[in-house]
Amino acid sequence: MAGLTIETVSLDEITRKGLTAKTGPHHPVVLVVDDEPVIAQTLTAILTSRGFAAMAAYDAESALELARTVPPQLLLSDVGLPGMNGIDLAIAMQEAVPDCKVLLFSGHAATAGLLAAAHDGGNEFTLLDKPIHPDDLLTRISQLHMRLQP
Repeated sequence: MAGLTIETVSLDEITRKGLTAKTGPHHPVVLVVDDEPVIAQTLTAILTSRGFAAMAAYDAESALELARTVPPQLLLSDVGLPGMNGIDLAIAMQEAVPDCKVLLFSGHAATAGLLAAAHDGGNEFTLLDKPIHPDDLLTRISQLHMRLQP
């Protein structure tokens, strides 16, 4: 990603300065959560370059706090997070932001058991295999009707 500059703003700065993401029909808000910063930042950069207002968090608790400040239309989260896992985050996010759609990704086969438990609890989530190609990610997002408006 030579030549690509990513401006990051800490959660504290957002709260302190009252900053908001450019939201609305032309800038759907996507919250990317991965405990590997390079993955979260790369996905955020890809989504931002495609017109989304993408934000990154590196754990579930920070993601929920950020969502209270800037509610996302889409949560894109790794399942394997420290502390609260991505499935529990997805459930908590849908309680906090009911209209938020969810895409989960994982590189671990053990995730199937967690998804089955969530399904038994009445929750349906789409799981993407990690690593995910950017074109595949954007296709899945468009399938959720998260297209940018012309």
